Amino acid sequence: MTPGKRALDLILALLLSVVLAPVALVIALLILVRDGRPVFYVSERMKTASEPFQLWKFRTMTVVDTDSGVSGGDKAARLTKHGRFLRRTRMDEIPQLWNVLRGDISFVGPRPPLRLYVQRFPELYVEVLQCRPGITGLATLYYHRHEERLLADCETAQETDAVYSRRCVPRKAELDLIYRRRRSVAMDLRLIAMTAARAAGRDLKSCGLLGGRRDRNRP
Repeated sequence: MTPGKRALDLILALLLSVVLAPVALVIALLILVRDGRPVFYVSERMKTASEPFQLWKFRTMTVVDTDSGVSGGDKAARLTKHGRFLRRTRMDEIPQLWNVLRGDISFVGPRPPLRLYVQRFPELYVEVLQCRPGITGLATLYYHRHEERLLADCETAQETDAVYSRRCVPRKAELDLIYRRRRSVAMDLRLIAMTAARAAGRDLKSCGLLGGRRDRNRP
């Protein structure tokens, strides 16, 4: 990461850690009381094509020993009562501020992939992971909802894996590489604003972040 990007990450992560601390405490207590332990879901992800790290989230699913792969329709029944809300508002990702402070991820970049897909598509992820993974990014904003719809129709783990590998990985990588070519602190701030607007349930066109004249940074 450039010094400017790292400075932006640290400033935002520290500010949000203070502002969101009460919210995080309430969520943690709610999960503990309503769903029991563990409060957090910790998953191995890849920082580079060869370097893993532990990504933190609030737990949104019931725990099973055989859990693996991305989430699709085959896992829908495991979502907890509050898990859907946490995912829709992205509040399950508040613990990732810790990952940002550690330098595992940035606020903006490709979503950190599972080792499974990095090993399956090594040449692709060598390129994608030249950017530090992030909480949000072009692929998150422009493709994530379509990805959710595609995977929601999958009834087995094998079908989810096949659809994700065939239809999601290449398209997300294309968007991630567009970000890599055009990245800047200004672009990061714009993508963070777009993500906040979407998490708040606002239409991006209505708040002036999309629409109108085609933006040169839009894929």
